[in-house]
Amino acid sequence: MKHAWKGYKAYAWGHDHLQPISRSHNDWLHLGLTLIDALDTLWMMDLKDEFEEAKEWVEKELNFDRFRDVNLFETTIRVLGSLLSSYHASKEKVFLDKAIDLADRLLGAFSSQSGVPFSDVNLATGQPSKPKWGPDSSTSEVTTIQLEFRDLSKVTGNPKYAEKVNYVMDHIHKLKKLDGLVPIFINAQTGQFRQHSTITLGARGDSYYEYLLKQWIQMGKTEKNLMDDYLEAVSGMEFHLAKRSHPSKLLFFAELHGASKSVVNKMDELTCFMPGTLALGVHNGMPGHHMDIAKELLNTCALTWLKQPTKLAPEITYFNVAEGNEEDFFVKNNDAHYLLRPETIESLWYLYHFTGNTTYQDWGWEMFQVSVIINSF
Repeated sequence: MKHAWKGYKAYAWGHDHLQPISRSHNDWLHLGLTLIDALDTLWMMDLKDEFEEAKEWVEKELNFDRFRDVNLFETTIRVLGSLLSSYHASKEKVFLDKAIDLADRLLGAFSSQSGVPFSDVNLATGQPSKPKWGPDSSTSEVTTIQLEFRDLSKVTGNPKYAEKVNYVMDHIHKLKKLDGLVPIFINAQTGQFRQHSTITLGARGDSYYEYLLKQWIQMGKTEKNLMDDYLEAVSGMEFHLAKRSHPSKLLFFAELHGASKSVVNKMDELTCFMPGTLALGVHNGMPGHHMDIAKELLNTCALTWLKQPTKLAPEITYFNVAEGNEEDFFVKNNDAHYLLRPETIESLWYLYHFTGNTTYQDWGWEMFQVSVIINSF
């Protein structure tokens, strides 16, 4: 961490991302994302000097009054979430003040006819907008901002933040689904899912399922709708998405495409959040057989890493399901890249933590070493 922080400080201080090869930086949201993201990690690792210099930047330089559209989801989980966790850890009021300022600006995204938020919002004006690539919001994005907004209401005593995100979950609970499985796009104005859009545990669908469980836990396991939606979704995954490869019969979760819901035997690296989520669920009272699914799926996820020449995960893996195949899976050229996805690593931690099986620890260490060697600067 010290090594990474030193490089960021030298070549990208106050900017969103370090570009290590060119020793320069780039900006996406223009909010110092790496610095903000790192705050709570610096605190937990007891790197207090680094934390203090980051806090000073937040106090003096972090300004949300920018005429710029930002993505509601990314800004919530990366900036608002980090400010809140840093406040909880350090009790430094500056983080709470900044969190309130940011959240008040983000609330403009919820000013749709349905109450489902738009994808983007202008931080200076509060004007919401659709994403540049299409008319709809991503289902995962509008259902993965609840933890932060609820926490802010709890800390401040102001219910307005929680009310906005609670309404979204209540609304989506009532929508028609495929045995708990949701399409990946939802229209902010109509509040309806886009017809015939993909059903996947990967991009734009993933964290809807993850956060059903985490919201249920956050709210003291009292919200029956969240529990019911989670259990129905896992059953839907087992029935519609669970497939096995040949020749090794590896478990993976496929996708459903189009009006006919045709099966596509591909799985995003993003889907590998699911073993950890299932294990966390079992730890909190969900059905025990979910742990069996978690172990099998995590084995598949780990193999998609460890069988690559670099031992890094591809973005997408395609699986062979017909008998007679010699290889269980393959990677297309366009998907042969690793975007620093943390999903498999996080799931390995959960499974090691809950089972004590050091195989998960060993796999994680192997992946970490390779990541450090390849990504070092």
